[in-house]
Amino acid sequence: MAYRKTPAVQSRLDAAREHLVEQATSVVAESGWANASVTAVAAAAGMSVGSVYQHFPSKSALAVEVFRRASGREVEVLGEVLRDAGGDPVERLAHGVRVFAHRAMERRGLAHALLAAPAEQAVARERLEFRRRYRDVFAEVIREGIAGGQLPPQDPDVTAAALTGAIGEVLVDPLAGPAAGDAAEHLVAELVAMSLRCAGARTAG
Repeated sequence: MAYRKTPAVQSRLDAAREHLVEQATSVVAESGWANASVTAVAAAAGMSVGSVYQHFPSKSALAVEVFRRASGREVEVLGEVLRDAGGDPVERLAHGVRVFAHRAMERRGLAHALLAAPAEQAVARERLEFRRRYRDVFAEVIREGIAGGQLPPQDPDVTAAALTGAIGEVLVDPLAGPAAGDAAEHLVAELVAMSLRCAGARTAG
């Protein structure tokens, strides 16, 4: 007869897995994907290496889980802002880019890891998939702006893909360096202005 975990046992396993993912995320944010070894993550989590493998079959599987959770949260926040922040689509687009950039600046190490830091192939595949998700939420607000006359006729998917790529490219180098204070605020303002120009907005929103 197969062993069935009791609710209490399963709850402890789930809690241990959550703690492991949280600590792995911190290690990635601090040291990058290359240095987030199973040994380093196990030490940060206060676990043995064998315990890590009880939850994830490989370093790659753990890295993918870290990426999915962290990127998934950023897509959720961006989507919420673009849909629910109030104002017309241009204003929401500006606010969405501003929020995304500020969140990246506040979590520089993690944001750099999610956007551009060298990673193994499995994480690179996830990165491509999440670029599509970012594109989709941008395309939604651009499509709304076109329908309401706030944005000129265009292919929303093409503009959204261009925005996704451009925002990531603009942020890569600043995220890799030290915090820059006023320079960071200037960068965010320029990034918002660039995004509105890319979408053809007539005002700054």
